[in-house]
Amino acid sequence: MEKKNIDWANLGFGYIETEKRFVSNFKDGSWDDGELTSNSMVTITECAGVLQYAQTCFEGLKAYTTEDGHIVTFRPDLNAERMANSCRRLEMPVFPEERFVDAVVKTIEANEAYVPPYGSGATLYIRPNMFGTNAVIGVKPADEYQFRIFTTPVGPYFKGGVKPLTIRVSDFDRAAPHGTGHIKAGLNYAMSLYAIMDAHRQGFDENMYLDPGTRTKVEETGGANFLFVTKDNKIVTPKSGSILPSITRRSLITVAKDYLGLEVEEREVLFEEVPEFVECGLCGTAAVISPVGKINDHGREICFASGMTEMGPVTKKLYETLTGIQMGRLQAPEGWIKVIK
Repeated sequence: MEKKNIDWANLGFGYIETEKRFVSNFKDGSWDDGELTSNSMVTITECAGVLQYAQTCFEGLKAYTTEDGHIVTFRPDLNAERMANSCRRLEMPVFPEERFVDAVVKTIEANEAYVPPYGSGATLYIRPNMFGTNAVIGVKPADEYQFRIFTTPVGPYFKGGVKPLTIRVSDFDRAAPHGTGHIKAGLNYAMSLYAIMDAHRQGFDENMYLDPGTRTKVEETGGANFLFVTKDNKIVTPKSGSILPSITRRSLITVAKDYLGLEVEEREVLFEEVPEFVECGLCGTAAVISPVGKINDHGREICFASGMTEMGPVTKKLYETLTGIQMGRLQAPEGWIKVIK
């Protein structure tokens, strides 16, 4: 299929409508067969559950063109699993995991012309999402839902190259103990918007959230998991019941152990330990790893020995290895790469 006439090299990270999206509706206790449609508009009642009580969740993954010309996506089964967990926590019906993966494949196939070419730095971003559609005025779950998958071609998250971030220790809490921090619910991101905009107004790129119970342990940012590197090249990632289980972080841990031979610790990370680390990164689908140069703790700066001006050496190896797997330059672990074409 001929590619769309898009300036791939200059794409931003924004929404461009593509030709097809997948839509399935839940009614009377079951999901319909679903279909691909060209209609990008959503029509719901003004009293819909999603509008009244934010009953919605979503996922994010990408499709790539590999070095040998295949179109692939990365570990969609884990996105299906995570969305199922989000639905259970929000009292929403689970869209079957095998159907989720099949719908992702069909949506990518239908928008093949929008998958950027290899070497362009761009990818096709895929956004599965679900929301309550019927009228709900009392505080209760909706009875009807819509599951959708749309796509949009996006450029590299960092235009002009990766630049280390400056983040601050936030006075806001991202999630409550035993709350919804471990699922990908829209309400979590709505709650983080003021904090991130306030950080930007103060000159920072992101927030570091501490645990809300004691405010002594590192949790995550508004949309990414932390990854630290010790002086002896050990990888340390925070562990907490209120951290979103990042698929990128899980993949990087495997890369660190099996490809780079590095020791990895998943554990509680006390904030007082942070100055002892030599590298810090934020893990997520959009950028894979975003290097952090410094953390501002209410005026006290924590600067990392590696990563102040460019990505640190260990972080760089992790980034290059994982992107090499995703783009087909390196052999992937079994089941990681779903070939579309």
